[in-house]
Amino acid sequence: MKGNAIVGQFGGPTSVINSSLCGLIQEGLKSEKIENVLGMRFGIKGFMKDEIFDLSKENPQVIEGLRQTPSSALGSCRYILKDEDFSIIMKQLKKYNICYFFLIGGNGSMDTIRRIEKYCRKNNYKLNGIGIPKTVDNDLCGTDHAPGFPSAARYVCLSVQQAGQLARDMQQVDKYVILQTVGRDTGWLAASAALAKKSESDAPHLIYIPEKPLSKKRFIADVKGCIQKYGWVSIV
Repeated sequence: MKGNAIVGQFGGPTSVINSSLCGLIQEGLKSEKIENVLGMRFGIKGFMKDEIFDLSKENPQVIEGLRQTPSSALGSCRYILKDEDFSIIMKQLKKYNICYFFLIGGNGSMDTIRRIEKYCRKNNYKLNGIGIPKTVDNDLCGTDHAPGFPSAARYVCLSVQQAGQLARDMQQVDKYVILQTVGRDTGWLAASAALAKKSESDAPHLIYIPEKPLSKKRFIADVKGCIQKYGWVSIV
């Protein structure tokens, strides 16, 4: 099946989302099945508004530079498709002869692709929908770790380590430091904070993840135990 490919970025940006974009463009242009690689400005919302441009015409050096460029070069969005959106999407797919539909993102992106593909099959339009994992939450089924997670985990570790050093030295003023991570329904980022420890007394002392239920009574007891042992406490 020969035609055009289009790519969009979805959800929160990470330091590697543009590297995935770079790889897609470069490899897409080598494919005999892809005529042009198009980009959608601000994700699926831009696609429906016809904010589309030809990435095939960009300077190769600019594309290569995406590997070291933070944030989302195409612009991102968070949007849940409505029933009335699908007819607009179908018109756009036909208008640009799109056979390959890529979204770089997490759960929302994957669900968007699934719904668009389902609609296309129902209406006899051949479309290959491909999701490129990108999520700091690291919660995509079938992946060991998603691009975006390692850099976010490193940030969490450094933040916990630095805040812990401050709390240790200022324990006569404030004995408690709590850092709350993102992660949706998974504890990967919170758990990664353990990598900040070099010795038992280092931060973090307590890590709580959503996969393991926690009671208020247990939490208070844990905190009191750390205060008695270390004189301060670091909690993630």
